[in-house]
Amino acid sequence: MKICDIHTHSSNSFDAENTVEEMCKSAVDKGLFALAITDHCEAPEIPLGSEGEYGDFSKLIPKSNYETSIMKDRYKGKIKILKGIELGEPMHNDECTKKALCFGDFDIIIASVHNLRNRPDFYYMDFKKEDVKAILNMYFDELLETASFADFCTLAHLTYPLRYIKRDTGTVPSLSQYRDKIDLIYEKLIKKDKALEINVSGLFKGLGETLPAFDEIKRYRDLGGKYITVGSDAHNINDVGRDIEKGIELAFKAGFKSYYIYENCCPYEITIE
Repeated sequence: MKICDIHTHSSNSFDAENTVEEMCKSAVDKGLFALAITDHCEAPEIPLGSEGEYGDFSKLIPKSNYETSIMKDRYKGKIKILKGIELGEPMHNDECTKKALCFGDFDIIIASVHNLRNRPDFYYMDFKKEDVKAILNMYFDELLETASFADFCTLAHLTYPLRYIKRDTGTVPSLSQYRDKIDLIYEKLIKKDKALEINVSGLFKGLGETLPAFDEIKRYRDLGGKYITVGSDAHNINDVGRDIEKGIELAFKAGFKSYYIYENCCPYEITIE
């Protein structure tokens, strides 16, 4: 089985530990077929520059892109090294999003939502004090809006808030009451030939399931979903490639015969054997 991890973060992301070079070497040592470095860029935070919590994206993303290009040349013939970006909240500020897309020459653009408009990242919220149903309704509304965005390849960690809801409450809420909203997201992805990510970080970061879990992966397939990507969301060398095979196995179980990586923002098929 070809193992491809196309959602990882280097030390050019505020919350990651290892350099691009270290991440790529880890992937080579582990025998991966492909690795994408997709450092964080929270679009609405770009104007804050170095004063922002996450650093100056106008410097960090070009640096990440450049360093990944070097590794791409160094390991040519051994592994596919892909230049990427995780573009957070692309619908919150159009001008900022346009700037972000000019920060590099990307193979893959991951779209994600880490926070609602004018609210902190879900990581910082205390879900024992929040109306979980209201938050999730707003979140899936924002994901539907994000799925309408033109300039991305795959939609990241569909069930991202569940990680922190379980952390704070000890339980994972049923998604059945959000079925119509989630189906609209899938239908939008399918119509626009965008991919849904299986983010396996939930398997080793306390959630106990992928983001999204198997039932949602199967639902996406049943509705006609074609494109699936798989990423570890690694923030250090130890997690590069971690549990990717389990994500691929879930995709196969759901009915997918292939998953995808992206080069120059074009899908590249990886047959599941």
